[in-house]
Amino acid sequence: MTQSVVVQVGQCGNQIGCCFWDLALREHAAVNQQGIYDEAISSFFRNVDTRVVGDGGSISKGKICSLKARAVLIDMEEGVVNEILQGPLRDVFDSKQLITDISGSGNNWAVGHKVFGSLYREQILEKLRKSAEHCDCLQCFFIIHSMGGGTGSGLGTFLLKVLEDEFPEVYRFVTSVYPSAEDDVITSPYNSILAMKELNEHADCVLPIDNQSLFDIISKIDLMVNSGKLGTTIKAKSLVTSSAGAVKKRHQKPFDAMNNIVANLLLNLTSSARFEGSLNMDLNEISMNLVPFPQLHYLVSSLTPLYTLADVNIPTRRLDQMFSDAFSKDHQLIRADPKHSLYLACALMVRGNVQVSDLRRNIERLKPSLRFISWNQEGWKTSLCSVPPVGHSHSLLALANNTCVKPTFMELRDRFTRLYKKKAHLHHYLQIEGMEESCFMEAVSSLSRLIEEYNQLDATKSMPVEDLPRLSIAM
Repeated sequence: MTQSVVVQVGQCGNQIGCCFWDLALREHAAVNQQGIYDEAISSFFRNVDTRVVGDGGSISKGKICSLKARAVLIDMEEGVVNEILQGPLRDVFDSKQLITDISGSGNNWAVGHKVFGSLYREQILEKLRKSAEHCDCLQCFFIIHSMGGGTGSGLGTFLLKVLEDEFPEVYRFVTSVYPSAEDDVITSPYNSILAMKELNEHADCVLPIDNQSLFDIISKIDLMVNSGKLGTTIKAKSLVTSSAGAVKKRHQKPFDAMNNIVANLLLNLTSSARFEGSLNMDLNEISMNLVPFPQLHYLVSSLTPLYTLADVNIPTRRLDQMFSDAFSKDHQLIRADPKHSLYLACALMVRGNVQVSDLRRNIERLKPSLRFISWNQEGWKTSLCSVPPVGHSHSLLALANNTCVKPTFMELRDRFTRLYKKKAHLHHYLQIEGMEESCFMEAVSSLSRLIEEYNQLDATKSMPVEDLPRLSIAM
């Protein structure tokens, strides 16, 4: 069995990470009622004997003594990490695996990347090595961060380069939360553009998540609940939040429910690594099968049923409807319409009591309405995990390498250009040692090259498959 390490960076990364560990513990508790430390739990948790002085003796078999998340928590403000350490999950995190500062990055990528990067490099490296040493077979690093803030975008992407240098053979999966156009961080376009260059160069797979999409999803769910249709009610034992008064809190703080959607995405993404299944998908297979060109590693994710995430008692969607939902605009975690764009490849990760024949039938049903690139007409990757999400019979996560991500990147570039033309707030960046205007130019050029690659692929959409130019092989 392989293990993975989650690295949560910045406020957003740590809040989503906390949500993920909460849900993962509940899921394992529902399945593993004997309290035995098994291979499924070991993929993301260590079992330690807290009576042992120092690091805590690792227990590979037998009863669960004390579970510790395979996680590194990094934030240049103490607030969120302190909140986690005072909350119900405080015992899950090893205090030796935290890095915090008190000053924060001031919503400035350069402070996170250049200042804190060099200041904390050795400490970060030490924590990462320690996490790796606790793994028998380290498969993957999951980085969770936001693109708009200073620590998430700056230090989060600095960390990617450190991981690439130190662990070149270990895959780097990045969950990046992109700011919406109405973002209250005025410098978020600068931070996002500078972070994009690092993602292009140092990530193996990026799952872009759009804040606006998450907000739209939560708003739709609220609308359904409040309309009273289908007799919808909030479940008594909410999975959105551990605390009481979930409904009230969710309306006051939509970020809790939004973070929960991303946590559920990670829960489904890692289900094959954590549980048995008739058709398990190795995490490395995602990158191997879905990323045909190194830089085109941005995967659009959609999740269904979404209603589970808001803990709403709505009748379970029929299996076939669930597959249709995964390809509709309403279920995408970025504002995109993959159906009307070009697919390079697609992965379907199904959980629950679903047969291989159900998978095949739905792929055959959907294929005519989806446009795949000529040289990968059969570009489907599938996985079946037998353990469903808590309280539900089945779920589906679809990951698409699709040109529909292009508008998100174009909008980002436009927002950057509007700000940069006025040189607004630029001096905050240029006063940091190592930052020059050329850094911005390189970053926007990198993004433009990425957009151009998607343009070239989109240009092949209208060509009949048989007329497309093929490689001539010299004999």
